[in-house]
Amino acid sequence: MEIEHINDDTIRVIIENTDLEERGITFLDLLGNQKKIEKFFYSILEEVDIDEEFQESEAVTFQVMPNNNGLELFISKGTNFKDDDDSLDTLKEQIDDNINQNEESLDEIDEYAKGDNTTKEVVIALEGFEQMVSLSKSLFLESGISTLYSYKNRYYLHLTFFVEEMVEKTSDEEIAIALEFGNKTNTTPEVLNEYAEKIMETNALELMRYHFK
Repeated sequence: MEIEHINDDTIRVIIENTDLEERGITFLDLLGNQKKIEKFFYSILEEVDIDEEFQESEAVTFQVMPNNNGLELFISKGTNFKDDDDSLDTLKEQIDDNINQNEESLDEIDEYAKGDNTTKEVVIALEGFEQMVSLSKSLFLESGISTLYSYKNRYYLHLTFFVEEMVEKTSDEEIAIALEFGNKTNTTPEVLNEYAEKIMETNALELMRYHFK
């Protein structure tokens, strides 16, 4: 972990993936677990703010930017993180803004899914986060969507294939790749949508490849 004082009011902290692992945090936690976000950010503040100048401030702002090896955390004297109702939404927007998504392609996918077209679905159960990272680097969907869930201490990847649009590979071939990293499960998409935590929607595989190169 590297620390840089930008000025009297801002500290820049470079946090690598190994630093996250040592603290029991995954990048996905920063997308949706409010308690872990607050605990993690303030633990970092305690480590880097040796003179307690920031901790004694009545207002502190946290900004995060992902990079290839982890993330950069900017700590500034400003709006209080805990009291700002929009802070988590802002954090997610900052993460999403760093992802170059093709919105037109996603709109076309959504329209296809809503139309009367042939689709095939499967849910893959993954034992750990590492399996999802490895899977994302091996499975490149020719035509389909992928949604990642967290449910009962496991990860579940819901894959939907747009069969009529597939030319180079079949859905069975792509499912076979996914099964190298996980197992088919009887847990249905309906159960996941109702009871599980949705972590990444529509393009989970692409997002994982972006964050964990």
